[in-house]
This record gives sequence, C-alpha cells and structure tokens, in this order.
Amino acid sequence: MPRDRENRRKQQNTRLNIAATAARIMAEDGIEDFSLAKRKAARQLGGLSSYMLPDNAEIEEALRTYQSLYQGDEQRERIAYLRRCAIDAMQTLTAFRPYLCGSVLSGTAGRYSDIDLQLFTEDSKSVELYLLNRNFQYEVGLVSYFVGDREGSATMLTLDWQDVTLNLIVHPAVNERVTLKSGIAGRPIARAGIAAVRLLLTGDAQSGEAVHITGSK
Repeated sequence: MPRDRENRRKQQNTRLNIAATAARIMAEDGIEDFSLAKRKAARQLGGLSSYMLPDNAEIEEALRTYQSLYQGDEQRERIAYLRRCAIDAMQTLTAFRPYLCGSVLSGTAGRYSDIDLQLFTEDSKSVELYLLNRNFQYEVGLVSYFVGDREGSATMLTLDWQDVTLNLIVHPAVNERVTLKSGIAGRPIARAGIAAVRLLLTGDAQSGEAVHITGSK
C-alpha cells in the first residue's frame, strides 16, 4: 500500500541519517565503538526508536564514505603509519602469534585510533612477563568475545607503542583455530597475520587506497 511504502521510505531515510551522523562522530571525535556512536547519533536526531537504528555494516559504509570525502589523504597516510607500527609490534611479539584486527585492519582508523592485536598463547601471563622484562608499562583490562553462542573473556593489555595506543588482546591458543565474534549475533572479527598486513601496506603504497581483509583469519 502507498502508506506502507511511504513509511518504509521514511524509516530507510532515518537509518541513513543516523548512519551518516554516527560516521561523522566516529571520524571527528575518535569514537570506535559503533554502538556508542549509534546512540549519540540517535540522540542528536531526536531520540529515535531502536528499530530505526542502522547496523554496524551500514555505519561502516557511511564512515568510509565520510573519510573519503573529508579526510582522504590524511586518513590514508594515517592508516599506512598505523599499519607500519602494527607490523613493528607484531615482529616484536611474534612468539605470541599476533594478528591485526579492528579499524587499522579494516581501513577505517582515524586520527585517534588504537592498534588492536590479537595474541594466542597457552599462558596469558607470559605476555605480561615479556612486557615487564622489557620495561613496558601497561594497563590490564578485559574484553568479551563469542565463539558461536558461547561467551568468553580475554585479557587486554594496553600500552604506548611509538606514540600510538596498542591493545594486546590475549586469547588462549585454541582460539586461533575458531571464529571469534564481538557479539552473539555479530559478524566474525576479521584478523590478519603479519604477511597479510605487509601486503596491505604494499597496497597502500602502490594504489593510495586501503585494502581490506574479511573473515576470521
């Protein structure tokens, strides 16, 4: 019916507006939490109903568009720098089977973004001992993840690396062979080993465009 089509069109326009506003918030304010940016955007637009909220994929697409339009060269240079820093950290931490994940891998990292590395080891304390023996100062936290519908938690060690915040998410070794998700209904967390990140960096240098990896490994 015409009224139903009009309502669907309005709802879609609302979702697009929220996605665009959330993307601007993430790009300009350095927020990397999609849910937080989504809620801030909804409040700015009048406290909209949850069923009108876009999903993370819609916001990520809007973020790429915003960065391309308003932060093009700056953002590409920042991505390349963060990936070089990530490679350096991965080389240092090679004994713990590091993988790059998060916005530096996806190519949506901005001015204030952290580098996120997943580490896989039989003994999470061995990572802390490694850092302590090299006089790294770090803070300890926890992050949750899902394997299927099973929730787990991993230690996160946060430290300064070449003037960039580096988050080391320490998983048990068995998790290297499974698909990790950030939420029970979320997408798999994409990750890339050092060889793949080097290829991404080569792509940045040759084409001036971010190269993206999808999937869990």
